[in-house]
Amino acid sequence: MDGMMAPSMLSSLCDMMRPPDEESDSDEDKPVSSIAQLTPGSIGPAKKNNSSGQNNTAKKDTKDIWDAEEVQEGAEFESIYDPRPQPEYDIVYKQAVTSEDMFLQMGNKTPSTASCEEMVVKVKLPDTKLADVTLDVKTKFLDCRTPKYFLGLHLPHPVDSKSGKAQWDGKSETLSVTLKMTREYDFMNF
Repeated sequence: MDGMMAPSMLSSLCDMMRPPDEESDSDEDKPVSSIAQLTPGSIGPAKKNNSSGQNNTAKKDTKDIWDAEEVQEGAEFESIYDPRPQPEYDIVYKQAVTSEDMFLQMGNKTPSTASCEEMVVKVKLPDTKLADVTLDVKTKFLDCRTPKYFLGLHLPHPVDSKSGKAQWDGKSETLSVTLKMTREYDFMNF
């Protein structure tokens, strides 16, 4: 009986193969291809239908241009009208490496930035004294201001803003800000 079809399955197959009646004028009887069902409204993610109209109207009543999630962190600190030039800066990554990682290659450390624990931002501030430097670090934004320079830097990785340290090198007039990166644990960072 494995190779035989049940009578109900056979009749369903016959109904699928039978052409539609020529006498019927309704659109429901006509075959519809999947291409005909596509419209310009079907492009993009499907819209969520909200049964409670209050949530949609409350969101539409505000005259905000952007939602809070759309604004990049640190955008409130940027000033496009600030005439001070941006100083030269460099971002360097640091990782804690042991002799086992270097010579025996027994650890999971690689030379890539995925294995780094800290980020060092080196800002060159010529003709500046340490007392003139104002530094503010947020999770994804570094703000460094002096009377001559202004640096508003969006950081490439989130950092722990509470556990950073800054060092001033008077000879090279460079501010080095060391920040611990906050990353999710994966096979590289555990």
